[in-house]
Amino acid sequence: MTVSADVGIFVVSIGAGLIGALAGVGGGIIVVPALTILFGVDVRLAIGASIISVIATSSGAAAAYVRDRMTDMRIGMFLELATTSGAVAGALLVTIVAPSTLLVLLGIVLLFSAVQQVLRLGEELPPVAEPSALAVHLGLAGSYPDLQLGREVPYVAQRVPLGFVLMGFAGLVSGLLGIGSGALKVLAMDGAMRLPMKVSSATSNFMIGVTAAASAGIYLGRGDVDPRIAAPVALGVLAGATVGARLLPRLSNRRVRLVRQERLVMP
Repeated sequence: MTVSADVGIFVVSIGAGLIGALAGVGGGIIVVPALTILFGVDVRLAIGASIISVIATSSGAAAAYVRDRMTDMRIGMFLELATTSGAVAGALLVTIVAPSTLLVLLGIVLLFSAVQQVLRLGEELPPVAEPSALAVHLGLAGSYPDLQLGREVPYVAQRVPLGFVLMGFAGLVSGLLGIGSGALKVLAMDGAMRLPMKVSSATSNFMIGVTAAASAGIYLGRGDVDPRIAAPVALGVLAGATVGARLLPRLSNRRVRLVRQERLVMP
């Protein structure tokens, strides 16, 4: 890698971290296509660097979101039971899956997430519904201070089993593609469990680092993490995620959804 390539990767990673922190999708959703298409990096090394970038995105944004009471720690830890199991399984399976298959799977994930977001572009908050017995039993409810609306917004998780299953698949995709699977995590929380978009994005940012860490050791052990590539990616993503964490509380749920939709359609 040349110095100019390192600088280019760093600049692209800043944008990846910014969008990742706002949309809760992890920087990897941008980093993997950029490294493979723009810089000619082997897809497995790109995925390895992306796993590190996902941890950086989570580190740069999660603390701020917890401080601002936008992350639901209880929901996040409950759903991590599914995602970490899937992530380990995906990291083990990646050695027997062809690179072309990984790229096709990435495209399918992006397309499915984009369609789901288009259907809800105008929605600021999910419709109020009666909490399910399972959600009440597990305490999967809360509220967050919305600076844009100027009030405390309550919420409760719906269709908990469906959300849990989708989270398991999200972990599997994370282990296979190294993208943090935030696209599917937000899909599960926003689409299936009907949490507010800001809560979904903030909780996803908290979760993606845990999910990525579950499979990072396997990638490191296989030699799929090249420090020369991973270092500028991690530094750029961390810088962008820190800025994104400052912006999210000031945006509306509609704007966050639009940012995520634009990023999914045009990665």
